[in-house]
Amino acid sequence: MNTGLQAGLRRLWNATRYSWVGLRATWRNEEAFRQESLLCLCLLPVALWLGKTGLERALLISSLLLIMIVELLNSGIEAVVDRIGPERHRLSGLAKDVGSAAVFMSLLNAALVWLLVLFARWG
Repeated sequence: MNTGLQAGLRRLWNATRYSWVGLRATWRNEEAFRQESLLCLCLLPVALWLGKTGLERALLISSLLLIMIVELLNSGIEAVVDRIGPERHRLSGLAKDVGSAAVFMSLLNAALVWLLVLFARWG
């Protein structure tokens, strides 16, 4: 086997393993991530049923996945800020607030996508 291919496969394996570590850690430590995960798990079959075309299903499901992605990024920001130190600092608070705002925007995005698909179906 080509050593370049071996290195690429090893890198892919390590990246996958690190990703699972991050997902498990976020699940274990972040209540919001658990709540959003359960919400998305419940809404996934609804998205498959509600979407009549592949595009509608893709929009509904990707809007849910976006929530999870943004929550993971927000959790990473919070971990880095907390690692720096426990003292209050304006920029640390700003970083956490901006991360929270990103999660909020992803939730608004999902609600808007779902409403637009609903109105297109029954409007």
